[in-house]
Amino acid sequence: MSHGFFNRILRVDLLRREVSIETPGEHFFRTYLGGWGLIAYYLLKELAPGIDPLSPENILIFAPGVVTGASLGGSGRNAVGAKSPLTGGFGEADVGGFWGAELKRAGWDAVIVTGKADTPVYLWIKDDEIEIRDAAHVWGKSTLDVEAMLKEELDEKRLRVAQCGVAGENQVRFACVINDVNRAAGRTGMGAVMGSKNLKAIAVRGTGRFEPADAGKIRETAKWLSDNVRTLYTGGMQDYGTAGGLQYLSSISGLPTFNFQEGSFEGAQKLTGATMADTILVRNDTCYACPVRCKRVVASDGAYKVEPEYGGPEYETLGALGSCCGVDNLEAVAYANQLCNAYGLDTISTGMTIAWAMECFERGLLTTADTGGLDLHFGNTEAMVRLVEQIARREGFGNLLAEGSLHAARKIGRGTDKYAMQVKGQEFPMHEPRVKFALNLGYATSPTGGDHMHNIHDTDYTRSVEGMWPLGIFEPLPADDLSPQKVRLAKYHIDWQVFWNCVGLCMFMPYSKAQIRDIVNAVTGWNTSLFELLKVGERAMAMARVFNAREGFTANDDVAHWRFATPFTSGPAEGVRIPDETMEAALALYYEMRGWDRVSGAPTRAKLYELGLDWVVGLL
Repeated sequence: MSHGFFNRILRVDLLRREVSIETPGEHFFRTYLGGWGLIAYYLLKELAPGIDPLSPENILIFAPGVVTGASLGGSGRNAVGAKSPLTGGFGEADVGGFWGAELKRAGWDAVIVTGKADTPVYLWIKDDEIEIRDAAHVWGKSTLDVEAMLKEELDEKRLRVAQCGVAGENQVRFACVINDVNRAAGRTGMGAVMGSKNLKAIAVRGTGRFEPADAGKIRETAKWLSDNVRTLYTGGMQDYGTAGGLQYLSSISGLPTFNFQEGSFEGAQKLTGATMADTILVRNDTCYACPVRCKRVVASDGAYKVEPEYGGPEYETLGALGSCCGVDNLEAVAYANQLCNAYGLDTISTGMTIAWAMECFERGLLTTADTGGLDLHFGNTEAMVRLVEQIARREGFGNLLAEGSLHAARKIGRGTDKYAMQVKGQEFPMHEPRVKFALNLGYATSPTGGDHMHNIHDTDYTRSVEGMWPLGIFEPLPADDLSPQKVRLAKYHIDWQVFWNCVGLCMFMPYSKAQIRDIVNAVTGWNTSLFELLKVGERAMAMARVFNAREGFTANDDVAHWRFATPFTSGPAEGVRIPDETMEAALALYYEMRGWDRVSGAPTRAKLYELGLDWVVGLL
């Protein structure tokens, strides 16, 4: 084994039911690391332009990073990628839990799936033993049932399962891939691609060891994190999970409410992490090798029966299925989250598509004749829950909503597309640009559509930018700033965030940039630098932009949603908006800084050469 990677990519041809091994070499892994970078490489290399994302021609890639599987907090991540059925462009989603680390323990750096099986199948990987097995008996089952049945069938209680769920079988455009029953590679519809291939699941059991180049350094860093975890996480991440900041966000108009019409929710207190801890929380859970234990496990025997095996709602879920739909019933939101995990639905796109329908209903653009009799006024808890199940099963009005808000709006017409809160077809996550101006720049230009993880959150830099000192940025900036200095900050920050999605580390970890550089070197034995790692992120972003340009996207698709130029009408930030001219100037400067063409939206030839992507130049 080369440290950090095995130089073994498993290729699975479902049509021919054949497997093979690819060995791209050390320079490949140092250039792309894994995750997003590896996915973008293979999508550009192997997909013909213009293919239907739900056709057998699409390829589906499961890719950990070089750090995935190290005995270190945050190292349980892997990415899933394909051409997105939701956006028609670059599709990539990231997920924690244990599956990615198990794949590395089995001795594999990635799995590339091509073709379509003629009947439902699942892939069984036990170290070097690979089988394509019949999945007819688990087709249509919940994620919890599938995992239990595969463990019994294979007599492997410690295997890990990634699966597409019923929503993926039904090719819901925002179906996700579920790891370990309650961890979701949520965005861009990767579960739909998996279902379109008749691939129900990938079960993995690895008995090998992850051997870093400098095991002592990894142990030292792991001990530092474990010894200082309480001090490092002062914002309540351990006690309240990602929902710890929900009330604060509402207090500054940063909690999307009523389909992003407002930023403060009257019922916010009922949805907070503290309320969850006081009511339905059973215990904390964690991901591979992580001492933070930020995951929620909830249960309820009330009006909505919530089972702990499905985990608990994250902040994004509480916002999308809660405040954005006007629902303040925590138990109901937890149950809707359970349905999403059981069926394999992205909670963000699910909630935002329902919220779109609710706003259209309130504006008279949809009626009960469209909704199958459902009253979709904001705050209708029962309707929200019912629609989650209808979407997963493509039943009733849910069959339309399963297309995603933009696709559904185009089918309905009547001006409903105006209220679809999305960019490039993917719905916005639960972060409000009117209190974080550069976030809007990231939304507009993301190759995957609305996304918060490879984006900047301006409020992180209003008091200190110490984390950016190694990149030459020293002065804090206001959250409502879109100056050239903020555009530069956004560019560096976003490149670094994309790098996280290549290396296989959780973005919630408190490691400094120098520590991350040292972690990569300790795992791989390389002598990498911050410059090289930042370029990994920029290179991965550039390849995704080229992929989108090849699929017909242009600079005109990098648009800021009109709603964010409209002022709040109430709440702490009443009257605040992002002026169009401010956004346009920032976008133009961002393009120049990145070396992106103002017509195609793709990187220029010079930029591709500068990033060492000579082979990509000819693709444009």
